[in-house]
Amino acid sequence: MSLNEKDSNSVSTAELDVALINVLKAPKNKRAKVPWFYAPVFLLLWFALFFAVVIPLFSRLPDGVTIAEEEQKPGQFVAERAQRILLDYDLIGPKVVGSIANEEVTVAFLVDEVEKVRAAMRQDLYDLEVDVQQSSGAYMHWNMVNMYQGVQNVVVKLSTRGSTSESYLLVNSHFDSKPSSPGTGDDGTMVIVMLEVLRQVAISSQTFEHPIVFLFNGAEENPLQASHGFITSHKWAKNCKALVNLEVAGSGGRDLLFQGGPNHPWLMEYYKNHAKHPFATTMAEEIFQSGILPSDTDFRIFRDYGHVPGLDIAQVSNGYVYHTIFDNYAAVPRNSLQNAGENVLPLVRAFANASELYDTDAHAEGHAVFFDFLGLFFVYYRASTGTILNSCIAAVSIALVCVSLWRMARVSEVSLLDISIWFGILLALHVLGMILCLGLPLLMAVMFDAGDRSLTYFTNTWLMIGLFICPAIIGLSLPTTVYYMFRKNLNISHAYHVQMSLHAHCIVLSIIAIILTAISLRTPYLCMISTFFYSAALLINLLSSLHDRGYFWVLIMQIFQLMPFFYFCSLFYMFLVIFIPMMGRNGSSINPDLLVCLLCVGGVFFALGFVSPLINMFRWSKFVMLGLGIITFIFSMIAISDVGFPYRAKTSVMRVNFLHVQRTFYEYDGSVSINDSGYYFDFQDRRLQYPLEDTTVNLTGLHSINADCDTLLMCGVPCFNHRWCKARSTGHWLEREEPVNIPGNASIELLAKTVQASNNTVRYEFELSGPPHMGLFIQPLDDVAVSDWSFIRNMLDEPEDYTLPYQIFFSYGKDNTPLKFHIDFVKSDGNFDVPIFELGVAWHYVSYDYERDAAGIKFINSFPDFVHVMEWPTLYKRYVL
Repeated sequence: MSLNEKDSNSVSTAELDVALINVLKAPKNKRAKVPWFYAPVFLLLWFALFFAVVIPLFSRLPDGVTIAEEEQKPGQFVAERAQRILLDYDLIGPKVVGSIANEEVTVAFLVDEVEKVRAAMRQDLYDLEVDVQQSSGAYMHWNMVNMYQGVQNVVVKLSTRGSTSESYLLVNSHFDSKPSSPGTGDDGTMVIVMLEVLRQVAISSQTFEHPIVFLFNGAEENPLQASHGFITSHKWAKNCKALVNLEVAGSGGRDLLFQGGPNHPWLMEYYKNHAKHPFATTMAEEIFQSGILPSDTDFRIFRDYGHVPGLDIAQVSNGYVYHTIFDNYAAVPRNSLQNAGENVLPLVRAFANASELYDTDAHAEGHAVFFDFLGLFFVYYRASTGTILNSCIAAVSIALVCVSLWRMARVSEVSLLDISIWFGILLALHVLGMILCLGLPLLMAVMFDAGDRSLTYFTNTWLMIGLFICPAIIGLSLPTTVYYMFRKNLNISHAYHVQMSLHAHCIVLSIIAIILTAISLRTPYLCMISTFFYSAALLINLLSSLHDRGYFWVLIMQIFQLMPFFYFCSLFYMFLVIFIPMMGRNGSSINPDLLVCLLCVGGVFFALGFVSPLINMFRWSKFVMLGLGIITFIFSMIAISDVGFPYRAKTSVMRVNFLHVQRTFYEYDGSVSINDSGYYFDFQDRRLQYPLEDTTVNLTGLHSINADCDTLLMCGVPCFNHRWCKARSTGHWLEREEPVNIPGNASIELLAKTVQASNNTVRYEFELSGPPHMGLFIQPLDDVAVSDWSFIRNMLDEPEDYTLPYQIFFSYGKDNTPLKFHIDFVKSDGNFDVPIFELGVAWHYVSYDYERDAAGIKFINSFPDFVHVMEWPTLYKRYVL
């Protein structure tokens, strides 16, 4: 009795195995398929491999070395000591620029720790110098003049006695933090890693050639001010020839190399040879440098203002605690410190002996393509080599597919033209499948957003399986499944048809690789990996005749798909680990589900692109599609229940940013048009205040300020930095009855107004004083333009690149000297006895050196426990002059 005649529900296991083998080796039965009950097993096998292989390797960390083990492991990073120092760092609390905690306590803490290193150092081998730098300067940060005064760096130079090298290695991290966060992860983890690396290098008998500068910078969150102060003005800056920048975008986990160079592939050679736990991808570099992430690092400052090539490395796990009160000592595992230390310590030692530092310009040889495989090994090659690899492997893949089609025609005794037509149909169906693979998850994302149900997977990330992954698999497979349901072509075997559907995916990947390589992207290495392993399997099948023996070719094909599957799952899982927490702080302008579903689609397309078509190898494959659809429906129902509420106390909180604002608007004649107090909200959730409805916080009267943007300077609110100001139209205002108590001094004084009739200009001179964070907004009125001022001139010299109003962000660390500045305006008629410009001044009392008033504290405490609040009092005054 044939397999098609058997009752599949009544056979024994042994009979099933025999039946399967008969199907695999029976090419003459052109409609033969594998029994349907193998389909769930087939899909669950790949699902199980993900959890059995990818997740454990992704989460793997080395055991932390203890102090007791130090004698048996000389020269190794000691995580226990680092952890003890990290606890002391954590106990300092939030370290906001300008606060006592940051400028005095933390600086003293770092200097003391460095002196402990000096006491343990090999005095006969090394020299150690410490410089506490105060720097002042300014640069353009997006659409904002970023101006700073007296921000501090603790700079340590360690050099071998007798070294004559004037080329230094720079290692950087920052010790300041966001308000309300102790910053123990970001970036305390890397500060302490640097201290332990400094200690291990200083006590070692292994000397090094180039001096090492350890920069503990005190104003990164402001943003990026102290690194700019160092690289533009410090006495050692001009000697720094290579960089290791250390960051944290969460707390714990492995440290990701997400930027390198630029144009210095030799850096990757050192990372390959010396990083003990490689974790890197070119794709992360291209995504980060595209600007779609709401983050930036000091790496950009060293690159743009110091032209220092280097590596940008960050821990990326548990981004839920990033910039919150929960970024504390308890959130940093000892083993993650060990992982970072075992990477950074050998890298520092290697770079400190690198001959390339003598002349880095001579080794600027283009970009690099780089990636790791599950942390087991690291691959890198130059971008020019990548162009050749991508093109050649794509060409070979296309050629092998052509040979396979010719072989099918010959074995099946049909014309090559007929085979080509049938393949063309499958290729078109696969392109349609790609569109559906993208379209169905996007439809889910749009529908959930329309129903105010975005971010349902924020805490329970497993919901993505039903919401995005299953629809993507359905979309990728559905067109060919429908085609096989109605196909009447029996001239070639079904095994050949299924094989051609995989060929179609290979052709699409090859074309994508060629196109993206042609526009100088490096991410097409993903296509190269996928087509390489598929082509290798296809070549073996062709040479061994498995190609023509029913479904036996599937065995080789799927064995060769294991490595790409593991890699792509790990890669896109990493991006989900990074991006999902980011979506909780991405603001309200963009649907966060769109980006997350795109990552899921990318994972399905690359990891399962050569797997999902095999669903059609099984009988009743339409029921597999139906099953995946049922899973999607069930998960959707779960997502709109309480399970899908995004936030949880302590572990995955909702972020709410607001200012306690007292504002006064003065008109040209001195009268006051607005004088009130309220809370200015910059919501981070897509749904604004929706998750806070029916909770303990009273938001009655909350309204959008969008309508004020056409009539009031900066929409009438004192937005803090460039990100707040860019999104100011989405801000909200909640009036409060009690005036906000301003906890510190604030003044803006007009020192002089000088008209220069000869060139129709007027100069206004001011003196500004107040807390460590202040902002200026300058809006010339009709027929008036700014001709000069005492700030950097970028916005005046390149007006097409910037938009009005002008924004000046000013902060200080140790030096609270009042800021004196002037602004020159030009007016064609020379009449300056009329309103010339609007000036907005914001005084931000960010740190906890400034008390919140009783009404403000009561309001803060009224938020539910799943909310993390970042807030501070602000005085805002607007003048018409």
